[in-house]
Amino acid sequence: MFGASLSLPAQTAPEQQGPPIIKSVEIQYVGPQTLSREKILSQMRTKPGQPYSESLVEEDIKALYRTGQVQNVRIFGQPEGEGVKVMVVLQTRSLVNEIEIEGAERISAKKLRKQIALKINGPLSEDELQKAREKIVETYQAKGFTDIDVKYKVETNEERGTSRVIYTITEGTKGAISAVRFEGNTKFGDRILRKQMKTKGKTFYSFLDKSGRLDETQLEQDINAVKEYYQDHGYIDVEVKEVRRERARGKMTLVVVLVEGPIYRVGKIKISGTKAAPESKVRSLLKMKEGGVYSPKQIRDDSKKIADAYGSGGYVDLQVTPTGVPAGEGKIDVHYQIQEGGPSFVQRINIVGNTRTKDKVIRREVLIAPGDVLNSVRVETTKKRLDNLGYFEKVETYPEDTGVTGRKDLTIQVQEKRTGSLNFGAGFSTIDQLVGFIEMSQGNFDLLNWPNFTGAGQKFRFRIQYGNTRKDVTLSLTEPYFLDRRLSLGGELFFREADYLSSIYSQRNYGFSLETRKAVAPFTAVSLQYRIEVIELFNVNPGSSSQILLEQGQTTKSQITAGISNDTRDNPFLTRTGHRVSLTPYFSGGFLGGTEQIVGASLDARQYFHLWKDSILLFSGEVASVDTWGDGTRVRIYDRLFLGGSNDLRGFNFRDVSPRDINGEPLGGQSMAAFTIEYTMPIIEKARFAVFYDTGFVNAAPWDFSTNHVVSDAGVGLRLDLPIGPLRIDYGIPIQKNGFKDSGSGKFNFSVGYQF
Repeated sequence: MFGASLSLPAQTAPEQQGPPIIKSVEIQYVGPQTLSREKILSQMRTKPGQPYSESLVEEDIKALYRTGQVQNVRIFGQPEGEGVKVMVVLQTRSLVNEIEIEGAERISAKKLRKQIALKINGPLSEDELQKAREKIVETYQAKGFTDIDVKYKVETNEERGTSRVIYTITEGTKGAISAVRFEGNTKFGDRILRKQMKTKGKTFYSFLDKSGRLDETQLEQDINAVKEYYQDHGYIDVEVKEVRRERARGKMTLVVVLVEGPIYRVGKIKISGTKAAPESKVRSLLKMKEGGVYSPKQIRDDSKKIADAYGSGGYVDLQVTPTGVPAGEGKIDVHYQIQEGGPSFVQRINIVGNTRTKDKVIRREVLIAPGDVLNSVRVETTKKRLDNLGYFEKVETYPEDTGVTGRKDLTIQVQEKRTGSLNFGAGFSTIDQLVGFIEMSQGNFDLLNWPNFTGAGQKFRFRIQYGNTRKDVTLSLTEPYFLDRRLSLGGELFFREADYLSSIYSQRNYGFSLETRKAVAPFTAVSLQYRIEVIELFNVNPGSSSQILLEQGQTTKSQITAGISNDTRDNPFLTRTGHRVSLTPYFSGGFLGGTEQIVGASLDARQYFHLWKDSILLFSGEVASVDTWGDGTRVRIYDRLFLGGSNDLRGFNFRDVSPRDINGEPLGGQSMAAFTIEYTMPIIEKARFAVFYDTGFVNAAPWDFSTNHVVSDAGVGLRLDLPIGPLRIDYGIPIQKNGFKDSGSGKFNFSVGYQF
């Protein structure tokens, strides 16, 4: 029961000025009272002395349901003097007072109780009961019980409002699935058919992929997936005769027995109902041809192509009905019946459900405007753009009739979700060593909306990071649509102190930056950044060379950095195809002020190829150089170039590849180039194996790309997608050391995070 209503005498309504005032709040229980009056009132914003509000009552109802202790609730108003009395009528959930587990012999009932979330004195919930059942099944499956069956029943004392929950377990025989085989399959091999199934034989890493477990529901879905695979390849009459379970020495083999049947091909393809478009044009959209293999999946895909083609012209009422008609032995005719309707134009765009996000933040992602053809393809793209913002739990788009022929309103309905986060944790890498952090971020920030600060689509981030070798504080804010244009403007305040750059000195940077960025083509963007920072080298070892001692002290750098990038990657996190190329020139000093006058540039390129069995081949290269200009006398050590470590030459120490002083300390160079080939392949879900080759050099002189000091390495690695973020583990072995003898025979590199 869900509702809110206000009942007042009709004759008093005209005399009522504004909403009536709440005189009192009364609570009535239907059934046992398992939730106190105080707890109920604490969840409600409706209070005596306030004006009665239907919308506030609706929010109170939702808040009471969210407690998980209320089964049904109704809130309504009744006249009381010159105001209203608010009635809260609710039925609370019974409380669990006993959990009994029967039939548990191989795993103790005590251990099973610890695994489930259902608790004594907690509210009884069907959802929690089912989750507890699934957890018991999962616990047994992890121990190799493939025939496990768990049922539950509830005995409720209506007078007391308490329930006794009884789980009855039939453990079955222990023995994990060792293999999945097929019989009767002549058209497709076991390996191909096993790929259609999530039920798999047990692997040595079963603790990660949960292989070897038998879930009856999942097995049924897997059998349907195998049948669907056959049918999509023309074997419409395929049957799964049985699924045998063969046991030997504590192991079980699943044997799927198939009867494939004949292959069906397409006879004639008929298209009817076309008026706005010629039949030949519709036919040209079809991938499935006469004489080809009959495939239900391809029919669905072709139907969508027809709908998209019509939809791009505004035919949103289009209906495509495909039917298959037997046409003799091994043949099926296909008939696409089309009901076109008429073209529609957009009258209004209505946005509903956005309680925090401003309308303009949503509208700027909409690729259609009033007066335009109601292009369903653009509407679908708009939905994807809104989904990708990350502001909404759900986005729905649908046309609504306006009563005017050929005119429809486009309604965009969103459901808000939390866009802010407070994160803290710790990590370790071969560069940073042990580090802890706390970070507050808001992806839908509004600087001017005090005190909520949400709704304008700005990006806010505040991060403090502290570790053995670094201390960082960062505060940043970005407006992605500056002046309501597709122009990003962001600023950052920062403080960074690092000990990991060298063993003989520490470095401190602090300042601020402003950056603007604009897309100039579908895959191309340009940027411009101004940055001013104070840089200080301190704690310099007194025994250092004169070249290092010369660098200690404080300088100010005022710098402008430009950038242009072309990015066609299909996914910035796990890229399979596409490329990213960026050119970044910069200069500091002169009319910008500061104590440094340098000019430099870097060119970075990455190309990805998606190969067989979801393997990925990456070619990556970078060249860079830096020099002085004007009155500049030298390039400081913190502006010079280094290689080595987890991001480039992985077989060498961090910043180890570099010209050196008389003590062997890296000084950095003014020119460098690096190149990487990396091949990764999936091992299991969320884990990939990598093999790589890195090469590069750093030269002391500016604009010097001679290859006299080339070094290289090769190695292997793992890529793990963990809840804390992506983990990269690499082991690189130097091949060409070229004098860098202290790099040893190989290096492990650990890092957490994405590489962009």
